[in-house]
Amino acid sequence: MDYSQFLYMHEELALLLVIVVMFIYDLVVCTDRKDGKPVLNTAVPVVLMTLLTIFNAIPECWYLPSCAPVEEAFGGMYQHTPMMTVMKTVLNIGTLIVFLMAHRYLSRDENRVKQGEFYILTMSTLLGMYFMISAGHFLMFFIGLELASVPMTALVAYDKWRATSAEAGAKYILVALFSSSLLLYGVSMIYGATGTLYFDDIAARLDGNLLNILGLVFFFTGLAFKISLVPFHLWTADVYEGAPTVVTSYLSVISKGSAAFVLLTILVKVFAPMIQQWQDILFWIIILSITLANIFALRQNNIKRFMAFSAISQAGYLVLGVIAGTAQGMTSLVFYLLVYLAANLGAFAVINSIEQNSGKINISDYNGLYQTNPKLSFLMTLCLFSLAGIPPFAGFFSKFFVFMAAFHQGFHLLVFIALVNTIISLYYYLIIVKAMYINPNDAPIATFRSDGYTRCALFLCTAGVLLLGIASCVYDSIDALSYGIDVQLPSVISSCCGL
Repeated sequence: MDYSQFLYMHEELALLLVIVVMFIYDLVVCTDRKDGKPVLNTAVPVVLMTLLTIFNAIPECWYLPSCAPVEEAFGGMYQHTPMMTVMKTVLNIGTLIVFLMAHRYLSRDENRVKQGEFYILTMSTLLGMYFMISAGHFLMFFIGLELASVPMTALVAYDKWRATSAEAGAKYILVALFSSSLLLYGVSMIYGATGTLYFDDIAARLDGNLLNILGLVFFFTGLAFKISLVPFHLWTADVYEGAPTVVTSYLSVISKGSAAFVLLTILVKVFAPMIQQWQDILFWIIILSITLANIFALRQNNIKRFMAFSAISQAGYLVLGVIAGTAQGMTSLVFYLLVYLAANLGAFAVINSIEQNSGKINISDYNGLYQTNPKLSFLMTLCLFSLAGIPPFAGFFSKFFVFMAAFHQGFHLLVFIALVNTIISLYYYLIIVKAMYINPNDAPIATFRSDGYTRCALFLCTAGVLLLGIASCVYDSIDALSYGIDVQLPSVISSCCGL
């Protein structure tokens, strides 16, 4: 066996090293206060995750311009491409922001004794997502899926003294087990029909018979549960409401984004001969996800349940990049995820800060927030406008790119329905803006100052929303003026990544 193949897994090995260092630090180095409870310095996991992100990003600067070829290890079970590294770096950035958000929550007396567990569990789920993204074999993919799902259950039930958190953890593990069993059943059908679990080999042996179609349906059903696509979304609102807010933010962006990327990769690599079948399935799933989620979001008062239905709707837009099944669709999906990461985590950072300082979690509690906390209100507005897709914020361009990817493949009606739903989503996002700026409140949430880590998270998210929007706008304007043609940013990214 050539052990040098492990060098292709340098990203996974680096993350594993971070997990080990974090475990040793939590076990040995953590100091005790006078009350006897261990205290973990939040700067340690933040610095470790920052170094990991830089480690992943620096090689990209070396081989992206040269369009490095696909690298495989262990007979093709592990695959490494520049786009996969880009996706892992995006997930690292999101995890780093979640760690910054979690400082105030983990500093509470009831959480101080298990701070290290939070970081280790979160990094473990991230490691599972790494394996999912780089999988070239269904066995490795399933191992990564379970490694990402099981620790996530512990995170959802992290507030074990709260009945709602324990209930959310129970619901999540049951849904995870059920969805994984359906997915594994579909994979077994594919294996029975083709005699292999390697992605590249399966694609060459599929002929579109009934067993292939059943395998595709069961596989997609299992992964659709992870992404919270309608009609596999019923667990989402309850789990989002019961889980700690920082966990909810991680679940809504990092977990969902990695699953969407993997779905596109497997559909394109494995089920390419059945493109007509899976595009027909996605067509109706996207319409249902965007439309029903927008309608149910209008009825919510609890802001975490509101963000749950917002996440379901955003998942529908994400899958617009999947249905295109092209390099433009993949790069549009990754760019959409990066923008969604900044906007959604920014909104959750505000929600978490308000919850930790006032205990308020209902939309009606936000009435008059601008009177006492104008800066938080303004940042929340920017993030909501980006989620709604209002120009010139980054959310407008991310939606535009996935719309164009689907439109270029002939899904004109689907893009039109998505555009109509964008208007509905704008209305319910403005409900929160109206509550903060217009609705009267004799006793608004008291003025408070967020901790330094939360302010840093808010700064990163706000910078992402504004700078990504400005960069997209400037690039397209310069391109149109210079060449007179319509080439979007994702096309350039795709070319650099060798897609």
